[in-house]
Amino acid sequence: MIMDENEIKAVEMLHDLLKSRGLRLAAAESCTAGLIGHLVTTLSGSSAIFNGTAVCYNNDAKMAVLGVQPATLDQYGAISSETAIEMAERARFLFDADCAVSTTGNLGPDAQEDKQVGLVYIGISYKGYTDAVELVLDGSRLENRQQAALAAFDLLCSFIKSK
Repeated sequence: MIMDENEIKAVEMLHDLLKSRGLRLAAAESCTAGLIGHLVTTLSGSSAIFNGTAVCYNNDAKMAVLGVQPATLDQYGAISSETAIEMAERARFLFDADCAVSTTGNLGPDAQEDKQVGLVYIGISYKGYTDAVELVLDGSRLENRQQAALAAFDLLCSFIKSK
């Protein structure tokens, strides 16, 4: 996969920020299906800032690997801020990282869980703080996947800079 200029800039910014703060990152990916891990590791020196990613595409994997609570999935669904938060928290602990980001959503082309195509939640876990941001993307499946990964980088960088 050839990275475009926006992807390269986003990854460089993330690397620089994490290195300058001495932070290590983990990820839990559903809708991005490993793209975050792929992008982060395209630059040399990524092992200094990246502990790993868990690609948990279906609910069974979210529960078995990450420990997302069945009640969360039953009550809110996989495509929810609650699930994104649990995914990020669990990834941070699973990979013994300082911060973690998660993605869960519906990239299309069909609606899932009666939720609109393009609906994505990005979870952040950092120093005891957790939150999720909702996005509605309107590209193709591939474009939505790329936009979700880049949005996760931007959100994480903005949050770390604010703390």
